[in-house]
Amino acid sequence: MNYNETLEWIFNKLPMYQTQGATAYRKDITNTVLLANHLGNPERHLKCIHVAGTNGKGSTSHLLASALQEAGYNVGLYTSPHLKDYRERIKINGTPISEEYICAFIDQNKAFFEATDMSFFEMSVGLAFDYFVKEQTDVNIIEVGMGGRLDATNIISPMISVITNIGLDHTQFLGNTLEAIAYEKAGIIKLNIPVVVGEYLPETKPVFETKAEGTKSALYFASDLVHLDYPSALLGDYQYHNKKTVVQTLNVLNERELLRVSEGAIKKGFLNVIENTGLQGRWQQLGSYPKVICDTAHNAHGLSIVLPQLQKEAFDQLHIVLGVVNDKNLEEILPLFPKNAHYYFCSPNSSRGLATEILKEKAAEFGLKGETYLSVSNAYQNARINASANDLIYVGGSTFVVAEIL
Repeated sequence: MNYNETLEWIFNKLPMYQTQGATAYRKDITNTVLLANHLGNPERHLKCIHVAGTNGKGSTSHLLASALQEAGYNVGLYTSPHLKDYRERIKINGTPISEEYICAFIDQNKAFFEATDMSFFEMSVGLAFDYFVKEQTDVNIIEVGMGGRLDATNIISPMISVITNIGLDHTQFLGNTLEAIAYEKAGIIKLNIPVVVGEYLPETKPVFETKAEGTKSALYFASDLVHLDYPSALLGDYQYHNKKTVVQTLNVLNERELLRVSEGAIKKGFLNVIENTGLQGRWQQLGSYPKVICDTAHNAHGLSIVLPQLQKEAFDQLHIVLGVVNDKNLEEILPLFPKNAHYYFCSPNSSRGLATEILKEKAAEFGLKGETYLSVSNAYQNARINASANDLIYVGGSTFVVAEIL
């Protein structure tokens, strides 16, 4: 199969949470262990940093990778989901995995995937680990897909574990309390391996302390760290916390002589993170006059930081292109959106996309008014037509929505 045929097989044959939702979610790591054994356990030959959290784990992972690249390391980076191209998920020093490698990997292991009913995410984790070993990376940043304890990435034994923060998201899988979600995220904490927690709450701090004590893991709270707020190419207000988490993580690795990363490399890594890693969709400006900003924040925890930043911008009229997936708690997120905006309701091109009429009807209950559109691109085009030079357009609500206009 060529690359396009291979991608079609991957997306259509393997259960995929990104498009299917709950029916594709796996509640244990049995299949991942089977795949790792089948591949010769590549995860045992990798130096890794494991990153979990409700929000910020993508930005944190990319900031870590960029700083390590500036320090001279050959850095593997595994993240999810992708925005435009599947190859975004697996990179070395910012360069995506080759189409040829993906095709060869699927061709060699296709029968095994079909026989074991391997999921899309499980297969992707195996592909990343196999690739990083063969390319002889020095260190690898591995982002958790969902949760932590039962995530397919949790077969690694990392140098350090990182948990960015805890918020209410994916509650149908992880639990509907902060304590329950923190327990799932804390599942990446391993015996005698240090852990950095970016932000904590009164409900979550005891969960991390209990887990770390049980595993004899040194525990560091990055939010208690006092340091200069190094400038970064990532401009969202929420990056302040992510940068502290990265600095604390690299400080611990330096102190334990597991890696060597200078302050200069950290500063350069923060400034060059987009150039070094190709990260997109985080408070990203897409145009001027009118100014257009997109952001992938999609839950209450993330939107509660992004939307106040939006109101700090100077504009005559605010236009918001909004679409969400059908498992989002609208009662939690819609009250966060400003009433002084004109809304362009749309549905992302995914089987999980919430119907525009339902979104419009629900939004009206919270004083959010606008029209519905047949597609994300149609909504965006109309926002561009209606906006004057001094207006502001925001595109968000879902990773899928941002992906469609990038």
